[in-house]
Amino acid sequence: MVKKKLLVNLKIYIAGHNGMVGRALHNHLNKLGVKKIITSSKKNLNLLDINNLKKFLKIKQPDVVINCAGKVGGILANSTYPVEFLNENILIQLNLIKCSYENNIKNLINLGSSCIYPKNAKQPIKENYLLTSPLEKTNEAYALAKIVGLKACDFYNQQYKTNYFTLMPCNLYGPHDNFHLKNSHFIPALIKKFIEAKKGSVEIWGSGSPLREVMHVDDLADAIVYLLKLKINNNKKLIKQIRSNSLINIGSGQEYTIKEFAKIINKITLSKKKLKFNKKYPDGTRRKILDTSFIKKLGWKSKINLADGLRNTIDWYKSNYKN
Repeated sequence: MVKKKLLVNLKIYIAGHNGMVGRALHNHLNKLGVKKIITSSKKNLNLLDINNLKKFLKIKQPDVVINCAGKVGGILANSTYPVEFLNENILIQLNLIKCSYENNIKNLINLGSSCIYPKNAKQPIKENYLLTSPLEKTNEAYALAKIVGLKACDFYNQQYKTNYFTLMPCNLYGPHDNFHLKNSHFIPALIKKFIEAKKGSVEIWGSGSPLREVMHVDDLADAIVYLLKLKINNNKKLIKQIRSNSLINIGSGQEYTIKEFAKIINKITLSKKKLKFNKKYPDGTRRKILDTSFIKKLGWKSKINLADGLRNTIDWYKSNYKN
């Protein structure tokens, strides 16, 4: 019998460890007893600088590279700074993939975003719907950058026989999210608005009718670790999937309208505010829920329900966020 490789013995480099996903993953690995977690601040290691990154990986020699880094934001931020969203995210991904390969690192997990799928994709969205029709214009630059990253994993696997793969989570929320009203995603923006609202109403961008699937960031951290365990032990189903299509959806199956999310947050925060919808702002994609059939076949599913996840995030905001 082949002895299974143990997660706790691995040297794991988390790129972007100070972000929401990176922090959740770091905490999850710590709880599991992983001692060799490698991190570096942006000040000490700029992922846009390929030469420094290559030296860093050569010195540290991690067994695993997990890319949680990137420039992220909501509709307004994406529409205002498309050049930065395109350039920075492409460079971060390509640099990490290239340097991992050149340092003979066998395990790389890249993180994408569900915005890579076509605007009018059939629901629920399967992995093979990628590039079948046009993208949503409001975050096209970010989506294109993420597509470059996942395709790079495919091309390295094809040409160099690596087994790198990209995880495609649905909309995420949780502690350490970005709660800036103009540059954040809708969940943290709503939490901030309801908690800090002084008047009798809260403005919500758009009509409130688009449907969104969301997942607590701790669920994503759990999924990353679950798949990593399968990968290091050469799970046949996972390896076969990676070699044919290195993209894997991760979602919760929890889908609500923006208006419904607002009502739930309003209730949890005890704000008792009226909802005021500003239709001058775009709605973005009308509906977006992922088909997670493959990861479910591998034995993983979301564990954190929406109410518990939102309470956890709201409590964290109240305790930690500084204006």
